[in-house]
Amino acid sequence: MRTICLYFEIHQIIHLKRYRFFDIGKDHYYYDDYANEASINEVAERSYIPALSALIDMTKNSGGTFKVALSISGVALEQLEIHAPDVIDLLHQLNDTDCCEFLAEPYSHGLSSLVNEECFKEEVMRQSNKIKQLFGKAPKVFRNSSLIYSDGIGATVASMGFKGMLTEGAKYILGWKSPHYMYHCSQAPNLKLLLRDFKLSDDIGLRFSNSEWSEYPLFADTYINWIDSLPQDEQVINIFMELSALGIFQPLSSNILEFLKALPACAKAKGITFSTPTEIVTKSKSVSSIDVPDPISWVNEERDVTPWLGNVLQREAFNKLYSVAERVYLCDDRRIKQDWDYLQASNNFRFMTTKHTGIALSRGIYDSAYDAFTNYMNILGDFINRVNSLYPEDIDNEELNSLLTTIRNQGEELADLHRELEHLQAKTAKAKPAVSAAQEAAVPGKTTPAKSVSTEKVPGKKAVAMKKTSEKKVDK
Repeated sequence: MRTICLYFEIHQIIHLKRYRFFDIGKDHYYYDDYANEASINEVAERSYIPALSALIDMTKNSGGTFKVALSISGVALEQLEIHAPDVIDLLHQLNDTDCCEFLAEPYSHGLSSLVNEECFKEEVMRQSNKIKQLFGKAPKVFRNSSLIYSDGIGATVASMGFKGMLTEGAKYILGWKSPHYMYHCSQAPNLKLLLRDFKLSDDIGLRFSNSEWSEYPLFADTYINWIDSLPQDEQVINIFMELSALGIFQPLSSNILEFLKALPACAKAKGITFSTPTEIVTKSKSVSSIDVPDPISWVNEERDVTPWLGNVLQREAFNKLYSVAERVYLCDDRRIKQDWDYLQASNNFRFMTTKHTGIALSRGIYDSAYDAFTNYMNILGDFINRVNSLYPEDIDNEELNSLLTTIRNQGEELADLHRELEHLQAKTAKAKPAVSAAQEAAVPGKTTPAKSVSTEKVPGKKAVAMKKTSEKKVDK
């Protein structure tokens, strides 16, 4: 049976403030708090709250047959908890319907998967733990920042225990193949891959309200008919976009939510279902592997990583940031850790792009890519000085790697001890009923009396010897 996998992404940009060269060493706070609060409140009011309310209604009105998936960065969750708790409440309500799956992704919504495996793993597991803490469910499927994927990244994701991963159905990767099947990672066959149908996704996320589009206005029955007209053996339709597409990129006045709400009924009439990513990767079989030697993403025509690393400015900032990755990994300074998350966010590098990606880009306070680069590098200069004050530059990478190896080994030993403790606790729990039975059997009146034993004291060796000595004296 043909099924639709509908997924939305939530990430919140952390706005940096104007930071001058002469602020380095004097000011260690890099953020525009007013812009951050105003931005997230605006997105919550115009998009997140009405969109999540619509998704909740859709799950209830469909009798549980409508399913959806959400991927939320750890940074976004932090900002929502502080500035927009109403959104967190709606996420809990959606979670309570049991029709929503939460996905794993890098905590910072950054690009660590391209450069530092240990950093990447750490922030993925941190985001997964936060999702489990908030919603009681550990993610089983992974979505990288901007759907970035390569064979090597897939192998790393598989090693973390994820069953599946979402990425882009790039034409130059698929060739004659269709994105409407499930594939698997060439280096880790156990990792299933769900590929985004960029046309069907962008018809909603980018083109829906464009009056010059040839398909405008788009109705739900037309959209479902497009899916129904696909070849019969193409069974998995992956539609992925940002949640802010509903209300920000496509204004509510365009009737985007009414369109969305009509999809389940139209799909049901055609015998088309909705499924979560985990349901698909668990129940469906992969048709083949796909080879992706170089990273792909969902952004721009080339579907590569050039929107973030396509020019000298971006690569210089990127390399400079990750030059202190090992030092940040070792430190336990909370402020440095938080700044690290915020400075890793991919939008910091996107603001420095000099290419046209076909997707609207607002640079915020920056006048140009060069302006964004200068401001970011000033902040990065101060941040690196703070990191180096903890771990001086004269400590070379070999020493840092030795420390990291020691930490990893200690972590593995602790994990082994924890598993051993759990094993012993399980054995103790099993042994308790037997001990209780033995104690119960020892209670008088509940067991067969044992043979009577004489209570008369038996003389010891010393007493016997003294008796013999006294008898000899009497004979004399």
